[in-house]
Amino acid sequence: MLKAVILIGGPQKGTRFRPLSFEVPKPLFPVAGVPMLQHHIEACAKVPNMKEILLIGFYQPNEELSRFLLNAQQEFKISIRYLQEYAALGTGGGIYHFRDQIVSGSPEAFFVLNADVCSAFPLAEMLSFQKEHGEPNSFVILGTTSNRKQSMNYGCIVENEETNEVLHYVEKPSTFVSDIINCGIYLFNPDIFQHIGTVFQKNQQDMLLEEPTNGWHRAEAIRLEQDIFTALAGQGKLYVYKTLSFWSQIKSAGSAIYASRLYLNQYHTTHPERLASNKEGGPRISGKLYFCF
Repeated sequence: MLKAVILIGGPQKGTRFRPLSFEVPKPLFPVAGVPMLQHHIEACAKVPNMKEILLIGFYQPNEELSRFLLNAQQEFKISIRYLQEYAALGTGGGIYHFRDQIVSGSPEAFFVLNADVCSAFPLAEMLSFQKEHGEPNSFVILGTTSNRKQSMNYGCIVENEETNEVLHYVEKPSTFVSDIINCGIYLFNPDIFQHIGTVFQKNQQDMLLEEPTNGWHRAEAIRLEQDIFTALAGQGKLYVYKTLSFWSQIKSAGSAIYASRLYLNQYHTTHPERLASNKEGGPRISGKLYFCF
């Protein structure tokens, strides 16, 4: 059995989408004609033996999000639930806080996807890669290549070219490290919570020395990239699957236009019904046209 977790962030994470995010929460912002999250959910629902999709974030539950989840459950015939964080806990803290919900039912593995990425989502390929590479309890990062200058805006991965093991990981380095970058899509098994738990316990001990305010929140605020991947690199536990398919971040309304173009280019084969077509008496469509509202 498999599960998937989609990290949707919260209101303050959508500031670069303003003023558009005042009207629509960033995860529901339309990209290629459907809410951004729908691309993730559709990809997860296609994976064989996928039993549940969990959304983790700190948006207040609202009618728009509830309606989207209900419609998505009906369309994709899969359980989808939203788990609200009490505060921004980071990419690792959120899944650790809700670890009991994730491991309920004893999934053998689960995907973690950042909501603000556009991708072909090669999830089945990541599963096959995990079975062919590394130990049974290893973890997989989806990676792609970038040019030297752009790579420093992302998490950079140094790999063993023969085994694809991650030897070194640096988040947004100040100098060039590698042209392989982190796509924000991961394949984990429940063992990952032992590694996150180690960081949580260390954070708790550090808090005791500082007489903190809101120390529990600070202890639970954990970043997969800086706190977990950096430590796991070179330990024979972390591997990178490099995709040749399209990928992009969606950090602003402008980048959403680019992401729409990437998805629309795939619609000819994946969703031709979503594309406009020539009709008798209507305008003639020639080539590729992109309309942005």
